[in-house]
Amino acid sequence: MRTYTSRWLLAVTLGGALALSPLAASAYQDELFSLKNRWEHTVTELPANQRQGTLEALSDEAEALASQNPNEADVLVWQGIILASYARERGGLGALASAKEARAVLERAIELDPQGSNASAYVTLGALYDRAPGRPLGFGNSDTAERMFQRALEIRPNGIDVNFYYAAFLKEEGDIQGAREYATRAVEGTARENRQLSDEALRREAQAFLQAL
Repeated sequence: MRTYTSRWLLAVTLGGALALSPLAASAYQDELFSLKNRWEHTVTELPANQRQGTLEALSDEAEALASQNPNEADVLVWQGIILASYARERGGLGALASAKEARAVLERAIELDPQGSNASAYVTLGALYDRAPGRPLGFGNSDTAERMFQRALEIRPNGIDVNFYYAAFLKEEGDIQGAREYATRAVEGTARENRQLSDEALRREAQAFLQAL
């Protein structure tokens, strides 16, 4: 199983959560919105030598927000995305603890929301299972990665991220024809309204990937 590379382009009880006032609920959404925007700025605009430290700080913020909202799937998905991005930037075996934490958080999010926040949880899990080292050191598994990507494609077949990361997975599995097909779908895919910067960056990466095949 392949190890992490830098290539891979992030407490309250349920009863307490239901009792939140509209103002408190709004505050949680505002904080999550801020995390999303700062993550997107980090992965699309910051130079490489600044990303790791920024993502580490964002992962701490995401953990704090998740501890206050442990039954909000969208919060957990974003905690997982940020942790996975941080693991990617760290690289090597030092990233494994963050990758394992991201996996656990994303699997919990899927228990709460089987759609995985419009497939985002499944895409990130697919990449994690693909890039992590295999047993006994890690949890990497190509078959599980494949299942995660397929589930993401069922939910959001036109997603740029879904198709791009699946294309990269197929290339490394030796399926060049499949990689070309899904890279083309990524180039022609639909950017999400709330993820335009990162999706358009992936579209450009998919174009370069397709040209190199």
